Amino acid sequence: MRGLLRSIPIIVLGLIMFVPNVFAAQSATRLDGVSRYEVAVNVSKQGWSSASTVVVANGKAYADVLSATPLAYKNNAPILLTESSKLTTPTKNRISQLKPRKVIVIGGTISVNNQVVSEIKKLGVSTVERIGGVSRYEVAERIAKKLPANSKAVIANGTAYADSMAIGAYAARNGIPILLTTSNSIPSPTKDAMKSKGTRSTIVVGGEISVSNSVYRQLASPTRIGGNSRFEVARNIAKKYYSSTKSAVIGNGYTYADALAGSVLAAKQGRPVLFTDAGSLPKPTREAIGSNRMTTFTVLGGTISVKSNVISQLKNPIVGKKIFIDAGHGGSDPGASANGLREKDVNLAFAKKVYSKLSSGGALPIMARSTDVYLTLSQRVAKAESNHADIFVSIHSNSASSSATGTETYYYTKYQATNSKRLATEIQSRLYKAMNTRDRSVRTGNFHVIRESTMPSCLVELGFITNKSDASKLNSSYYQDRAASAIYNGIVAYY
Repeated sequence: MRGLLRSIPIIVLGLIMFVPNVFAAQSATRLDGVSRYEVAVNVSKQGWSSASTVVVANGKAYADVLSATPLAYKNNAPILLTESSKLTTPTKNRISQLKPRKVIVIGGTISVNNQVVSEIKKLGVSTVERIGGVSRYEVAERIAKKLPANSKAVIANGTAYADSMAIGAYAARNGIPILLTTSNSIPSPTKDAMKSKGTRSTIVVGGEISVSNSVYRQLASPTRIGGNSRFEVARNIAKKYYSSTKSAVIGNGYTYADALAGSVLAAKQGRPVLFTDAGSLPKPTREAIGSNRMTTFTVLGGTISVKSNVISQLKNPIVGKKIFIDAGHGGSDPGASANGLREKDVNLAFAKKVYSKLSSGGALPIMARSTDVYLTLSQRVAKAESNHADIFVSIHSNSASSSATGTETYYYTKYQATNSKRLATEIQSRLYKAMNTRDRSVRTGNFHVIRESTMPSCLVELGFITNKSDASKLNSSYYQDRAASAIYNGIVAYY
């Protein structure tokens, strides 16, 4: 009984240690539909149970609606989509459900013809207002006139749709009009809008290809948020304006219809809009997620726009985490050699497989070395520190007498002792089983790379290169893959 009582505090402490993992659980909710029109309807259901105003735009004329998010937000209105000559059934049904008094149609009669307006009025909508123009630049100017006075303006390329969609939620929350330009000249409607609004400062979205320096220099007190891709631009917007936000709206960076409707939902929820490829989260998006430690995501579109793998990555607790993988030895330092194997080669083979699995899982893995080069122990630690790694895992192969066998994992107590031990335990408990070797347990070890790394760190000894049985497994692609999966799953379990 005394032994049981003595064990209770330990059990309680163990439970407390693991509580943060429960609270860090990732969630991703998909808002999809069989068409862009249904996606927009489902987005509206996420944010509006009723609405006195609804914005309607052509689901294929992206240019018209680039500037509409601030107007929709001002009116607490969802954005619904239609075809040019027919009010789509999902949109018609949703307008009937919301019972708005007013519908604002974005675009001229080519984008949304008067037959659609007539269909809207038949639904009992008392006021239908059209905001059109002879060009996307004029439409943006006229939308700006409907917004409250603001001395700021967002300037984006009128044909680089992703930039406007990425900034739309921020502009909307702050009542800033989105005005459009060409790459090399400012259209007259945009100049007129800035003059009438009394614009004194501008936020330029996109790099120099989207908005040239010659245009930039003509703008009032400009600040550029650029990037080498649409994914980087969205990441940089999130970094600048949403540094403490733990959630985001995710849309395909190349299929814009879903993001059109989603931008006003993002504004209403105070979230940034980030972009993805269809099949995998790009590096800049992972970086935004990791730097903010985001845990909650709304994904726009069906499995064609955003495949299930992206959802899996978003739900994975390692998404956006910087995980440093150190393949021990290398170059002029071969490490141990026995049974026809060199440790540096074995370590790198395993490390590359771990890297691949981490990358596929949504993490941001960093290799100490990816080729046969020599790095000092201090250089390895410095590289992890300079990259702001979240955890450090060093991979080695053991050596001793030919009879020594088994797998062990080390941690040290100088920094992050509790978390380092937990990381080592999660990996070791899986690794020896995957290697089908003797469990030599988790141990403390005064190794430089885990002693001097300030993040949670561990060093694994896969097996004994000097033991014939262990060595055969170290040289086996089958066991390499099993061990890499064990290390990967241990890291996931740690989080």
